[in-house]
Amino acid sequence: MSEPPGSAVSPVRPSPAPAPEAAGPLSAQRVQPLRRPGRWILTAVVLVLAAQIAHGLVTNPFYQWDRFAYWFLRPSLLDGLLITLEVTALSAVLGLLGGVLLALARLSRSPVLRGVSWTYIWLFRSVPLIVVLLFLYNFSALYQTLSIGVPFGPAFFRFDESRLATDLVVAVVGLSLNEAAYAAEVVRAGLLSVDQGQHEAASALGLPRRYQFLRIVLPQALRAITPAYVNQLIGLVKSTSLVFYVSLLDLFGTVQSMGSTYPGDIVPLLLVATVWYVILTSLVSVVQFYVERRSSRGALRTLPPTPLQRLRSAVRELRARARKEAAI
Repeated sequence: MSEPPGSAVSPVRPSPAPAPEAAGPLSAQRVQPLRRPGRWILTAVVLVLAAQIAHGLVTNPFYQWDRFAYWFLRPSLLDGLLITLEVTALSAVLGLLGGVLLALARLSRSPVLRGVSWTYIWLFRSVPLIVVLLFLYNFSALYQTLSIGVPFGPAFFRFDESRLATDLVVAVVGLSLNEAAYAAEVVRAGLLSVDQGQHEAASALGLPRRYQFLRIVLPQALRAITPAYVNQLIGLVKSTSLVFYVSLLDLFGTVQSMGSTYPGDIVPLLLVATVWYVILTSLVSVVQFYVERRSSRGALRTLPPTPLQRLRSAVRELRARARKEAAI
């Protein structure tokens, strides 16, 4: 549509915006945290239950804490504790070595080694540990002597099984055979967790297979092996209580023997065994933390703080907060 001659179209100008009011001084405001009543209620319930449990443990005369203090450091129980530590240490070392060999055999290219390893793992994970221990304890009834020599030929060395298989040997061998089956799967899972590119890079560099395993594969696999095997080791500490059935008086066996002699002290004796097992498993957990922390170097930017470092950090925060409040 054309405009008539002589008319001028004035440009549309926007109206000026109103001048903003002078802002007053901003006052400091405290940010209020989000209210979580459910968390506080649940915390209160847990604290009440924990207080009731602690009160019951302290005030219930059934636990006989005076007899607990009497039995806790008795020489007979400490001797049983030493046997438990000895059996655990030997079985852990032998079981881990056997597990490494079984895992390598399971990953081998030889069908014979794979078949033997799979059969061993399947068998000992299927049979209860108590059955293995009782079978080894009565092994002399099947084989009175053991020999090493040519198959179906002369024997070079002979061993008297009744003299060789002492109670300690039976317990260690039984626990080691059972432990090796579970450790093999832990080690195999850790080895399989290493990226295939690491193997290819090591092979491309022309490194020997032994060097590849010890320097490249195993350090990375330890990050996955350590937590699972330490968990297995904690189970081994508790499994040593079964060696009582092969006439080896470990900690639990000594408690059972003392309980039959002093039937009135059976509850404090069981509490003594419980506390010692808790102490042992706690020490293993502490070792697990430091082993995991060491094996994670290079994989994490910052290592997790140790309990001592956490304590120092908490003390520093408390001091800084106290100084801040004092300054206000």
